[in-house]
Amino acid sequence: MLRTLAIRDFVIVDAIELEFSAGFTVFTGETGAGKSILIDALALTLGGRGDASMVREGAQKADICAEFSCNSAALDWLKEHDFSADDEQLLIRRVIDNAGRSKAYINGINATAAQLRELGELLVDIHGQHAHQSLLKTEAQRQLLDMQGGLQSLTNEIAQRFKHWRSLAKQREEFEQNAKNILQERQRLEWQVGELDKLQLKQGEWEEINQEHSRLAHAASLLEGAQEAADVLAESDHPILSQVSSTLQRLNKLVEFDSKLTPIVESLESARINLQECAYALNDYIGRVELDPARLKQVEHRVETLHSTARRFHVEPEGLIGELASLQQQLQQLSGASDIASLKKQEELAYQAYLNEAQKLSKKRQALAQELGQAVSAAMQDLSMAGGRFAIQLVSCEPSSTGLETIEFMVAGHAGVQLRPLAKVASGGELARISLAISVITSCATATPTLIFDEVDSGIGGAVAEVVGRLLKRLGQDRQVLCVTHLPQVASQANQHFEVSKTQENNQTFSQITALDNKQRVEEIARMLGGVEITATTRKHARELLAS
Repeated sequence: MLRTLAIRDFVIVDAIELEFSAGFTVFTGETGAGKSILIDALALTLGGRGDASMVREGAQKADICAEFSCNSAALDWLKEHDFSADDEQLLIRRVIDNAGRSKAYINGINATAAQLRELGELLVDIHGQHAHQSLLKTEAQRQLLDMQGGLQSLTNEIAQRFKHWRSLAKQREEFEQNAKNILQERQRLEWQVGELDKLQLKQGEWEEINQEHSRLAHAASLLEGAQEAADVLAESDHPILSQVSSTLQRLNKLVEFDSKLTPIVESLESARINLQECAYALNDYIGRVELDPARLKQVEHRVETLHSTARRFHVEPEGLIGELASLQQQLQQLSGASDIASLKKQEELAYQAYLNEAQKLSKKRQALAQELGQAVSAAMQDLSMAGGRFAIQLVSCEPSSTGLETIEFMVAGHAGVQLRPLAKVASGGELARISLAISVITSCATATPTLIFDEVDSGIGGAVAEVVGRLLKRLGQDRQVLCVTHLPQVASQANQHFEVSKTQENNQTFSQITALDNKQRVEEIARMLGGVEITATTRKHARELLAS
């Protein structure tokens, strides 16, 4: 439920803070006073599109903050998306500066507009003043029916299955049209894969063979250098090992005279051992390194082969294995795609999977259409359309992403008249009444705690308006209902009444909102009844409306 709404520097609003209660709340005021601005501000807070034009002239930014008490669905959403909600209170804030930049917050934490919209759908359902116009569009009619039955997940699944089926069908059609090109491409890939397969490539081979080539190419230098080092250490006229050993003997004799030489002797002994091990290792290395011109020739040939192949395939030699894997994958895909029988089988299976889900949807829509048709027909009787009927017709069509049928709302305005499409037979007043009936009935089927009706009663008057007021009040017994209205019969049914007015100050226009007490409500209802001049008669009529 919406608890408070604070608006600052939004369009013609300077600063307003409103507190809301449960039940049925109305906003009234003269035309142009800014009644719908409240709805626009709340819609913006719940993720609506905003721009710099929404910032009040002369202000730096528009700032709207709405506080809600959470329902279970909203609490689950907050926990899932890591927004804190310890006390079940929810604070949503939207800020737009005069450059059009927008910021959003949920419980003080940065959020995206998409997250606001997602959360907003769990909190508020807004029925705009032009909702009845959208009912003339078949797509809007289908969406309303599916939303009423909670069929969105099924329709999304069907859309995905339809897309998959049509993708396979297109692939099959393209193959049939371009069979020659596909065959040529497959032959090219087969030749390329064959060329790389001949190389019998191994992972890491390029690095290994380069190291071997370097070793074989410099074998003579390696032998010469290793032999020279071994001679210096142990085989020359004055080998280093002999000199170190002699030095150690002399120092060992001196240690007994001065123990401070001990660490030096120990370090020198360690060096002697290391030098001895180096000499052994060099001799072992010399014994293993051989001059092998034949192997060098083989390695050079392999290096050149890998180089030339890599140039042909426009990759580095070390990338040949990856190129082979890529070509094999392309060939596999093309081989599968070029199998017309396999493609047709896949297409048939995809179509059958789509058809199964679409038929389930059709059955659900059929039952839902009958139920909603009866409910709206019943509501029409209360809205001065005695004998009128409403039905939802499902017309079979070619398979599409939305199912196997189109949805069309049918109406008969009074008894003895055949059902005809809503767009062709409904007058403006009838359309408004039918739209309101649908809005109220579909709202009852949702779990959204706050319902907003923005002048959905336009085109309605007289006794019908009183019925509309009672409908909204009855709806307010289970939900929080906010309604922007110009009808005194509707406003008189409210539990809470706000008046929206305009003031002029320093050549600027501001919108003000005032919560009305009983006496003020009489004056406002009287104004709505009688216009500018309020008489004792209009006040009496206003009191009668409020008392009814």
